[in-house]
Amino acid sequence: MQLARVIGDVIATRKDENLHGMKLLVLQPITADGSPAGRTLVAVDSAGAGIGETVFFVRGKEASFPFYPTEVPTDAGIVGIVDRWDLG
Repeated sequence: MQLARVIGDVIATRKDENLHGMKLLVLQPITADGSPAGRTLVAVDSAGAGIGETVFFVRGKEASFPFYPTEVPTDAGIVGIVDRWDLG
């Protein structure tokens, strides 16, 4: 899992049938101290996140697991919303 900040949303009028009703969000991956880390990406939201929130996301085949048995065509998925984190 990786941390990211939700920086936008995606509106798509035409998309794969298995994505209907799913929210697509633009993520900026971040480091543990909150600074940007890498390129932005689009992820399917399974946690109900919104713009400005910090989230956990996964990449690869695991990104579609929260939507099982539907086969969602995605390689990035939001799996949790972060309330807070502490650096030791």
